Amino acid sequence: MSDSLTRASGIVFDLDGTLVDSTYVHTLCWWEALQQFGHARPMAAVHHTVGMGADHLLHHLLGDGRDRSQDGAITSAHDTLFGTWHERLHPLPAARALLNWCRDAGLTVGLASSGGGRDLWAMLEVLDHPDFDVVVTADDVDPARPDPDVLGTVLLRAGLDAEDVMVVGDSVWDMVAATRVGAVAIGVATGGTSAPELEHAGAELTFQDLAALLDALQDARPAPVPGIWEPHP
Repeated sequence: MSDSLTRASGIVFDLDGTLVDSTYVHTLCWWEALQQFGHARPMAAVHHTVGMGADHLLHHLLGDGRDRSQDGAITSAHDTLFGTWHERLHPLPAARALLNWCRDAGLTVGLASSGGGRDLWAMLEVLDHPDFDVVVTADDVDPARPDPDVLGTVLLRAGLDAEDVMVVGDSVWDMVAATRVGAVAIGVATGGTSAPELEHAGAELTFQDLAALLDALQDARPAPVPGIWEPHP
């Protein structure tokens, strides 16, 4: 086991597909939004782009020759469709326990999302409003992942050095962004991307789910003092 789990002073989580079970909802909403504007793409292809910022996702799926004037409308269609799912989203198993443990262990805990602030409140409500030290979404930077600006902004605001931070994500794009800033990339296979794919993209460690990551952290670090991080009422 890497000593990264032991020596890190901070941990930064992706949101969609990592803490909240929303990757396939995003896949469906992007697929439908593209259909509305005459762009038929296989769902498998759409799934592999989830985790990118909207600009990169559309470029990846539609290419340079697309009518860029549609980009904003397609993104808005996705956002509207995704909004209809807010009340049906659920946290991934062990997400709340992992966040609480990291806080109680004294780690600086950040959230980095390639999604926008529009969905942030609903997603945090799913997690019982954990009190992250730093939260950065795509609305805070330009462009979003796989460029590292989202993570870079988290590190800057938290006052953390990249080499002392674990970045936990479920997509290839999370791993690419983490390695670009020099952080420790930790992959979780909770969003439909396999461990080998995550490792190929730069993951130093991979785990099947959040419970396995929590077990590894508990084995690697001293037992924390519980009760530091309580959800907001």
